[in-house]
Amino acid sequence: MTDSAPRPVSRRSVLRGAAALGAATAAGPLLNLATAGPAHAADPAPAADGTAGSYTIRFDQAAKQTIKGLGFEIQSDSIASGNAGLPTTVSGVPYDLTTSERSRFYSQLLKAGRADHGFRYCRLALGLFHRGVDPTGKYFVDRYTGQTALLADMIQQAGIEGVAAEYWSPAPGWKSNNALIGGSLASFAPADLSALGDAMVTDLNYLSSRGVPIKMWGLQNEPDQGQPAQNIGYSTCVYSTSQYLQTFKAVAPKIRAAYPNAMIHANSEDGCTGPYGTAIRADATALSLVDAWTFHKIGSNSDVQITDNFTSKLAGKVVFNNEFEYLNGAITDWRCVNTAQSIMNWMTFQNSPTWFWLHALKPTTNSESAGYGLGFWRPPSDTDFSHFPNIPVGHWDFNPRMWNAVAGFLQYMPWDSVRYGVDEPVGSDGKPLRDHRIMAWKTPQGKAVLVVTNRNPSTSFTYTVNTQTTATFQGSRFGPATNNQFISSKTGPTLTITVPPMSVEFWVRTP
Repeated sequence: MTDSAPRPVSRRSVLRGAAALGAATAAGPLLNLATAGPAHAADPAPAADGTAGSYTIRFDQAAKQTIKGLGFEIQSDSIASGNAGLPTTVSGVPYDLTTSERSRFYSQLLKAGRADHGFRYCRLALGLFHRGVDPTGKYFVDRYTGQTALLADMIQQAGIEGVAAEYWSPAPGWKSNNALIGGSLASFAPADLSALGDAMVTDLNYLSSRGVPIKMWGLQNEPDQGQPAQNIGYSTCVYSTSQYLQTFKAVAPKIRAAYPNAMIHANSEDGCTGPYGTAIRADATALSLVDAWTFHKIGSNSDVQITDNFTSKLAGKVVFNNEFEYLNGAITDWRCVNTAQSIMNWMTFQNSPTWFWLHALKPTTNSESAGYGLGFWRPPSDTDFSHFPNIPVGHWDFNPRMWNAVAGFLQYMPWDSVRYGVDEPVGSDGKPLRDHRIMAWKTPQGKAVLVVTNRNPSTSFTYTVNTQTTATFQGSRFGPATNNQFISSKTGPTLTITVPPMSVEFWVRTP
């Protein structure tokens, strides 16, 4: 997104029509979204990349950034279908899952089958999916018995490092409308902002004292969302640019003092390039409190990370995308590979240390679930087995096109892997090929790994890759209906890899 680019349409307005149908009516379209085939009008035409290219991995040159690992969001409380409200019903994960399904969720999805860990960070939406309030209305607590304990157990069992705690809304007692949805802060007086900062530290203390480590913090998700005309159905708090800056300068120092090792980021929307980031960059005090800039390039074509520049205004900070999902339309084969390329392109062209998918699991009842979740779970309220008949109550299953896009990175790119550059061909515009991406890294143990893609729907692409090593590499293929399919090994230094249409392949040095 450039400085002059308009804000994307709110996900609430995109899904409002589906929400109006109600959860029962939306169940049918939801199943279609999950199983839709490759044809989809919104998918871009294939790029003119040709059918082959030559590449050299520069393990002989200085390493690039350390890749910390990936993140996800957890829906630990209920939300109406189409994001159209906050039900009083208690429903979420891991709460709704049976004991055995919780264990399977932790091991198969969050750890991706690894013995140690898969995802590193869990994004926790304060005021949305952790929205219980104390009697004063100014502090967040569990909305149901054991909510935070369940999150702590999930973190421990899945080997997650901790949460990226971020507000969708402060507690209602701080709001102009005394509600989670809509409104702004009731007061921006310095004393009131100082008190708000103390309350937000208390919110984090509530979590950390119950076994939920705080690893990141954000003041507000999408701070320009929640205007009355936008008709948004879930937790928001609107800040003008000056209000955001004023509040950030009052609250962030308290977060830093209480949690000095937590990454503070801004602004979960348009990062360093939008009006909020511009205001922070112009204020030395505020800028000194920022560790990272966060964007929401939601469901965007991965080409954007090639054609647009997200690093020219970083002011010495890192940048990453902390929310990615698809708001509407069929979940196509193209979207599967595009998601994998989004991870790769943020890391290759923007040197991002991490990347966040939206939800690990979404309920079978909600119209947005197919584009939001790596999997689906059936809550007790869903007794309509005409959709997702294979998922019993309290159980879950993968959303293959979305899960297969992410799974290989969790399995073959362990925490703190180090990226290396790749010499690669360019197209007629002088920029790297769009539908055929490559990235290489070494694991903390020094094992070389590369990943290659083919986003073309009908034509194979052959990579000729100089690995600068005579080692053997084992291949593993992922795609819309393929997960971790082993491919015959190849021996370096030159690997000739023909990738079928709509596929992602990881090649790992063995031993």
